[in-house]
Amino acid sequence: MWLSARASVVAILLLAFTGPLTIAQAEESTTTTPPTFSTPNTDHCPNRSNPPAPTDTSEVPKPGGVAPGPLPIPHDPIGGPLLGRCGIITPAGAPALPETIGAASWVVADLDTGEVLAAKDPHGRYRPASTLKILLALVALRELNLSTVVTGTDEDANMDGSRVGIGQGGRYSNNDLMQALLMVSGNDAANALARQMGGTEKTLEKMDAAARELGAMDTRAATVCGLDGPGMSISSYDLAVFFREAMRNSDFARLVRTEQAQFPGFPGPPGEPALPGFAMANDNQLLYNYPGAIGGKTGFTDDAHHTYVGAAERFGRRLVVTILDADATFLRPWEQGARLLDYGFGIKGANVGSLDGKPSVTAAEAGAPAVPAATMAAPPAKTVHEIARASKNSQSILVRFAIGLMGGIVVCLLVLAAMAKKKRR
Repeated sequence: MWLSARASVVAILLLAFTGPLTIAQAEESTTTTPPTFSTPNTDHCPNRSNPPAPTDTSEVPKPGGVAPGPLPIPHDPIGGPLLGRCGIITPAGAPALPETIGAASWVVADLDTGEVLAAKDPHGRYRPASTLKILLALVALRELNLSTVVTGTDEDANMDGSRVGIGQGGRYSNNDLMQALLMVSGNDAANALARQMGGTEKTLEKMDAAARELGAMDTRAATVCGLDGPGMSISSYDLAVFFREAMRNSDFARLVRTEQAQFPGFPGPPGEPALPGFAMANDNQLLYNYPGAIGGKTGFTDDAHHTYVGAAERFGRRLVVTILDADATFLRPWEQGARLLDYGFGIKGANVGSLDGKPSVTAAEAGAPAVPAATMAAPPAKTVHEIARASKNSQSILVRFAIGLMGGIVVCLLVLAAMAKKKRR
């Protein structure tokens, strides 16, 4: 009888363990969990040649036009061999990376020495959005006099996207236009500047020529303001190069760190009073929230997603961070930039490359093997997403085991109590 009873207990225990597993699996499949953070995995170089596929028609060529092909990929990675990788690149002995950086590509670099301190997919091709205005400003400051006054046009006033508020017939100095371009990302100001440099097409040629002059081989400007267009391309490396070069101009450095400025008004319709001027506030929140901030630029389009440039000075060092294709669900772009700047200031005496277009260290000196540009980076053992999923699965298994064990113990106690009661009878 006892052998039979023990067999029954074993059978019940098996049922107790298998039953709850099935129930837990069913509950897991129907329970809605909040989204968890994950950073884009670029280890397999998805954007080595082209930006991600567009989600709208902004890059469809005009009737009769043809979209340009991808830019050539340099045989040797610009800036050094390590910068040919597509995943995260840090020097040997660097501190742990900050959490919640939801960008596909970023670079942290020293504005003065040109050292790239750390990066992720630095030469991956993405869209710049309004951070391209840094390149426009660089070209305009070389060619235009800031004191020159121009008259606003209807074309300026009706530009797509973000506008500062140029009015037809308004009188604006180039200093006004540059402030509007860099502080509030005015596409109307970009158009007014481009008109003075020969129009849109001529200005695009000058912007591309400036990029090649600086060794920025991942950049092609499709619009002067950063709106998406056929063939538009940039990399976080190139963006850092542009900002570094622009910051060598004292006017750019002044304009990009200005927090508030006045913008002129313009005449009203016939018989109506003129519209008064108004105050502009810089939309780069780093200036107001990060000690030592010295400038930057924001950007966003539906296809580019969030883009960002931020710079700060601390203990005599000036660093810049460039961010492309960022998700702002968990942290705003400037906050991600602030964390990466903190990280960069913690790196001393080490780097992974240079903004000067030539390697400053060998791969061996950086504590990692060299990777040919043709092969790029090898995938890591596990991505952040895979680690999170494995952790979740492990927790689920432990929960099911605990439920099964408790259920088995309760059933055993009930069976033994019933057997004891029967024996007493």
